[in-house]
Amino acid sequence: METAMHEMTIWGLVSDASILVKIVMLILVLASMVSWYLILWRSNVLSRLEKQNKQFQQLFRQTTDMTTLPAAKTDVTLHKAIPAIFQTGWQEDEKYQHIGTMAQDEKVENIERAMLVNIGEQEAELEKGLSVLATIGSVSPYIGLFGTVWGIMNSFIGLSQVEQATLNTVAPGIAEALIATAIGLFAAIPAVIAYNQLSKRAGAISTLYYHFGNEFITRLQRVMHRAPLAKAA
Repeated sequence: METAMHEMTIWGLVSDASILVKIVMLILVLASMVSWYLILWRSNVLSRLEKQNKQFQQLFRQTTDMTTLPAAKTDVTLHKAIPAIFQTGWQEDEKYQHIGTMAQDEKVENIERAMLVNIGEQEAELEKGLSVLATIGSVSPYIGLFGTVWGIMNSFIGLSQVEQATLNTVAPGIAEALIATAIGLFAAIPAVIAYNQLSKRAGAISTLYYHFGNEFITRLQRVMHRAPLAKAA
């Protein structure tokens, strides 16, 4: 009786599963571990970006002279968040200040293009790991289902060799097979939820990048239009 109870525990069923079902379970456990790693990693990255964006945007709007901003002073190339977008636009503006023959509209277009390139690169960074999460969320249930189907098939093959099929002979095989589906759902559900949430946050950050780019260009145009007036005065 104790042996039967041991076999009907989760660990007992896993240990008694066929090699293929065990491989399926192992794949799903590894997928779940990868999923949680990506969830924690990307959540941390997005939180830091959101904090940096908020701080710099507040500083940008409060500062009347853009030359005083830290991103305008540093010679170190910034790669992330709004400060990097600002630095790209600022450096492009400084580059074209020495070209007197270029029209202001042309300068603005070139600056805008450079900023769009930077935003595009940062969008690619925002989407890192999300495709893997989406894959785990969509594929894991099917992998688990494959393990379940295989386990049930083996159970019925075993039953065909028994003269009298009872619940005691059927239940362990069915329960063993269903564990694979349960593990598949355990891997998939957090991955799908996290993918939706992280995609939403990444999309919001991406939108903020474009809004800041427009805000920077608008402010830069005002500075450009004031410069000739100041010289004339």
